[in-house]
Amino acid sequence: MSSFDSPRLIADIGGTYARFALETAQGEFSQIASLRCAEHADFHAAVSAYLGTLPAGTEVSHAAIAIANPVEGDSVRMTNYHWQFSIEEMRQRLGFDTLVVVNDFTALAMAVPRLRGNDLRQIGGGEARRQSVVGVLGSGSGLGTSGLIPSGDGWISLGAEGGHTSFSPRDEREIDILRFAWDQFEHVSFERLVSGPGLELIYRALAQRAGLAAAPLAAPDITQRALDESDAVCVESLDIFCALLGTAAANLAVTLGALGGIYIGGGIVPRLGAYFDKSRFRERFEDKGRFRDYVSGIPTFVITAEQATFMGASAILEAQLRTLENTPGSAILGQIRRARSELSPAELRVAEHVLAHPRDVLNDPIVEIARAASVSQPTVIRFCRSLGCEGLSDFKLRLASGLTGTVPVTHTQVMHDDSVVELGAKVLGNTASAILQIRSELNREMIDRAIELLLNANRIEFFAVGHYGVVAQDAQFKFLRFGVSSSAYTDPRLQALAAGVLGPKDVAVIISSSGKLPELLEVADKARERGAAVVAITASQSPLARKADATLIVDHVEDVSTHLPMISRILHLLVIDILAVGVAMRRNPEGVPALGGNADAALDEAEPSPAAVPVARRAAPGVSMASPLSKLTSHSR
Repeated sequence: MSSFDSPRLIADIGGTYARFALETAQGEFSQIASLRCAEHADFHAAVSAYLGTLPAGTEVSHAAIAIANPVEGDSVRMTNYHWQFSIEEMRQRLGFDTLVVVNDFTALAMAVPRLRGNDLRQIGGGEARRQSVVGVLGSGSGLGTSGLIPSGDGWISLGAEGGHTSFSPRDEREIDILRFAWDQFEHVSFERLVSGPGLELIYRALAQRAGLAAAPLAAPDITQRALDESDAVCVESLDIFCALLGTAAANLAVTLGALGGIYIGGGIVPRLGAYFDKSRFRERFEDKGRFRDYVSGIPTFVITAEQATFMGASAILEAQLRTLENTPGSAILGQIRRARSELSPAELRVAEHVLAHPRDVLNDPIVEIARAASVSQPTVIRFCRSLGCEGLSDFKLRLASGLTGTVPVTHTQVMHDDSVVELGAKVLGNTASAILQIRSELNREMIDRAIELLLNANRIEFFAVGHYGVVAQDAQFKFLRFGVSSSAYTDPRLQALAAGVLGPKDVAVIISSSGKLPELLEVADKARERGAAVVAITASQSPLARKADATLIVDHVEDVSTHLPMISRILHLLVIDILAVGVAMRRNPEGVPALGGNADAALDEAEPSPAAVPVARRAAPGVSMASPLSKLTSHSR
């Protein structure tokens, strides 16, 4: 477990209330507060209001937010409330090093492995199978669902939205409720009924069915009148609510194959106590026709632990921080904090600037860093070396690996028995994840240096071997379009000869996934001996990276079940694209086509790039050919 250098902020954001706590050690929550969402303009205001109640001097570096809506990428837009925000922007505004935002039921699911006997109450029979899939659902402002899949010694949580599956009535009374709901909603999901607003809708529908005027009751009022049996329509409403939840739970169980059990949380059911135990929930759960025996063996539990969502969000944050700690150089910000007392006053100013603006430092040249910290450029270098870095570039590489991304980066192993559809999905998913990872680690200083070398070159020679030969050929194709003398060499014998005739104004671009091949290292040595510059597209900390004048880092996860570079070749092609766009924009900052005459028209009729990949006329994702070069690395801020 990663150490608690400072308290961690844990939050559970629903459509009505935002609950906050400080976690000072694993599972130990204090300063618990519940704020009404309606009393705060937006998410930032609510978090700031809570932070303002903490004791003076309380510093929060890491936070995990469980929120009642899907979380995909950086943009969060709540389903049952009007709040919306950018995760990365919010992290910067709040001054956190880490901000993890997850679906609330994904967090609740991750709490299940941490729950113990007193945290649960079983409803009905069944026995959980060890190391089997687990289902989680619960009602509050909406109907949340999730699941857990066993994976080695841990679990993989599912970000599911099963509450939006279509409602399926079981009898005439429920058909009448559906008809009533149809008068208001085009699509009636389980969430429309099995939630706080859903309980109110059921009550109004039953009142109309009985020919009565529905009182303006909120869900808590309906629940209380049902529990004390003071209103027959409220009693009937809560009875149907529990039955419909049983159907929704059974649907989730058979969909996931949740032989590990179904766990029920949320803001409503745990408060029903013994009433829920005696309700028709379990009866409807087992009412699955031919699959009655199947679901009867699956246990159902009510989660009674008050801080279950906090526990799950904490588990996800812990896993994120542990992953960062295990990444080389990822603890650089923590290292800076611990070293502050040992730094000189000038170096301390650099440290404070880095801690306050880490993503700006990642992209700014040394002159800007020195100016912002009010120090000299040599002081910046001394600061970097005091942390064990070789210089500013090495420091930036370590800093990039430690900054928290907001988009999950995953890799899925390709298996021999995968179907064609599964294979395609995994290859595309793995490649997309790798691209996002590389995007977050772009080093603007190195890109600028490489582009400057290419701009001033008399001749550019591209060197690669094996599967990466097509990358060199693609690069030659692009730069010939600019009228730059370019060649691509993929045969080791020709590479050695070509390197031997390079001159002081030439550039050798060496493309190597490992950066360890002897023949390419020999090219780098010969090029340097001849006075030529060397640009390397390769792995960090490799021998080739250390020999280059400018190194563009491409670290990646390659699939071990094949001998083909399924990901890295695409990444190398994209780096070539970045260099090509950078050269084009520096040569022609107004965005006018870099080639004269009808070159583009002729190119449209020519054969495609040897790489057979449609990247020749395209910049990095989200970058226009007419945009400033600075946008190439803006995503890494």
